[in-house]
Amino acid sequence: MKTYDVIVIGGSYAGMAAALQLVRARRSVLIIDAGKRRNRAASHSHGFLTQDGTDPAVIASTARAQLQAYPTLSWVDDLVVEASGSRDAFIVRCAAGETHAARRLLLAIGVSDTLPAVSGLAERWGTSVFHCPYCHGYELQQGRIGVIAAGPMSIHQAQLLPEWGSVTFLTNGVVALDEALLQDLTARGVTVEDTRIDRIEADADVSLADGRRLSFAGLFTAPTNAPSTSIAKDLGCALTETLMGTQIQTSETKESSISGVFACGDAARVPHSVSLAVADGAWAGAQIHRSLVWPES
Repeated sequence: MKTYDVIVIGGSYAGMAAALQLVRARRSVLIIDAGKRRNRAASHSHGFLTQDGTDPAVIASTARAQLQAYPTLSWVDDLVVEASGSRDAFIVRCAAGETHAARRLLLAIGVSDTLPAVSGLAERWGTSVFHCPYCHGYELQQGRIGVIAAGPMSIHQAQLLPEWGSVTFLTNGVVALDEALLQDLTARGVTVEDTRIDRIEADADVSLADGRRLSFAGLFTAPTNAPSTSIAKDLGCALTETLMGTQIQTSETKESSISGVFACGDAARVPHSVSLAVADGAWAGAQIHRSLVWPES
C-alpha cells in the first residue's frame, strides 16, 4: 500500500487550501471527499475577495481542477468511515472498502448544523435562512430581517443585524431577555416578538401561533455546530466547546491533541465563512509541511 505524506479528509475549501500548500512543496497528498459541502444549498458566495458573488460550486470545482494539475495530488470521492494509527503510520478506511496510509492526517471534515425545530426552516437553510450576515446581509437590500432564536448567539445576531436592515427578534420561547438586553435591543431599533413560531412559509414568511404572518427579506438563526463525522473523536482528538457548539481542539499550528493529526476549517475554528476556511486551511497545510521537514520539533 502506498503511504502518502498527507491524507486530507474532506475536500471542501479548507481541505483544498491546505492541499495546495503541500502539493506545491511536491508532497504526496490524497484528498478523500464525500461531496457534502456545507454551503451546497447556496447559489452565491460573498465576502471572499476576487470571488464575491460566485456560485460556491464553481469556486470548489475550479479549486479542484487547479489542484489536480499537480502530479502529486490524488483524489478519491468517498466517505472516510474509520481512521487509526499514529504519527507516520495512519490508516484510513473508506465506505467503499478501500484503505489508504499516510504519515499525517488533516481533518477538514466541516460541521453539521443543528437548526431550531421550526417547521419549514431546514428546507430554506442556505437559500432564505442564513447564519452569517457578512455573507448574506447585503443582498437583503436593507429590508426586513427576522432573527429566529436558537440560543445565546442569537442575541448577538439580533444586536448586529440592524447594520443590514430592520430587525425583528423572534425569541420563540428559546431565550429570555432581561431589562438591560431589552433596552439595548430597543436602542438599536430591534423589535422583539415573543409569540411562538408556527412555521416558515413562502421564501421568508413567519407564521405565528396567534395567526399573524410576518414577511421578511431574509431570516437568520444561529445553529449549533459539531464535527460532521466522528473521525476526530474516534482518533482520540480532544474536543472543545464554543458558543457555536463543539469543535476539534488545535494548537497554533493546527495540530490536534493527537500527534500527527491536524484539523482546519469549520470543524476547528469559529466563526465560519469560506474566506476564513481557506485561510485556516492554507495555514494548516504549511504547518503540516513543517512537521514533515522538522519531525523532531
